[in-house]
Amino acid sequence: MGALLFSFKGRTNRLPFWLVAIGLSIIGSGFNFAIGKFNSETFEKISMGEGLFALLTFLFTMWVGLAVQVKRWHDRDKSGWWVLINLIPIIGTFWTVIECGFLSGSEGANRFGPNPKVKRLE
Repeated sequence: MGALLFSFKGRTNRLPFWLVAIGLSIIGSGFNFAIGKFNSETFEKISMGEGLFALLTFLFTMWVGLAVQVKRWHDRDKSGWWVLINLIPIIGTFWTVIECGFLSGSEGANRFGPNPKVKRLE
């Protein structure tokens, strides 16, 4: 599990991608709801601890999201740098969802490792 969530090496198929995406969306939504009491007028009242917690939550979710997405790009036999397509407003998000969420990975092993769909006997 740690390799899936924190490593940028290897490949993963669509199911873990979707499970992580949904999980991070739930975490993000819950977090936004929890701190929703703050608006621009009261934002100054956030304590140092709350701000630090918000920063750490953001960094955690970004790291995990990027790690899993890089592995999906690898499964498509593309460089992990394709995550940067997300920086293109609207188009980048749609492209990522289609490529990483709906299209299968390359058949067999590729330069990033063995096919994650194939169960290995050891």
